[in-house]
Amino acid sequence: MIKWLLIAFALGIALLLWRVTAFAKRNLPKIGDAAPLFSLADQNGKVRVGSEFVGNWLVLYFYPRDDTPGCAEQAARFRDAMHELESLGAAVCGISVDNSESHAAFARKYKLPFALLTDPKGEVARRYGSLLDLGVIKFAKRNTFLVDPRGKIVKVYLDVNAAQNAQEVVDDLKQRVAQ
Repeated sequence: MIKWLLIAFALGIALLLWRVTAFAKRNLPKIGDAAPLFSLADQNGKVRVGSEFVGNWLVLYFYPRDDTPGCAEQAARFRDAMHELESLGAAVCGISVDNSESHAAFARKYKLPFALLTDPKGEVARRYGSLLDLGVIKFAKRNTFLVDPRGKIVKVYLDVNAAQNAQEVVDDLKQRVAQ
């Protein structure tokens, strides 16, 4: 009997996760779409808007939580690639549902030179198809978007590898800038 209850519970969880993932993918911007607008506070409390990046490339990466191993790895890789990204004309912004204070501590600890934007209700993450909403708790999915200087999505990276994402973005950006 317990075996069947565990199987039913596991199937219920799998169905819930499938439903949440399917809903998020419906909101996922496609290549060529205008990047969804945003107006979010950064780790210093300064409100940053998507339109301020028009004219430059923008790497917009969503991550689950500040100061967790995968998120620290991904942020550090972007930090280490900043010179190369800036030389290609790109800015970087990380977005999670954490608050500004958490972002500030995370940015200080890892010496992050780019904006970490706070999306506490997950509204921007939802517009980018990058919100995992489990009702009582929300997380941003580890997705990255490359936005061109006209504000159009040119590359979507889903469920990225935290250790490889920054280099993938640099490589793709080099190809696009060279065209």
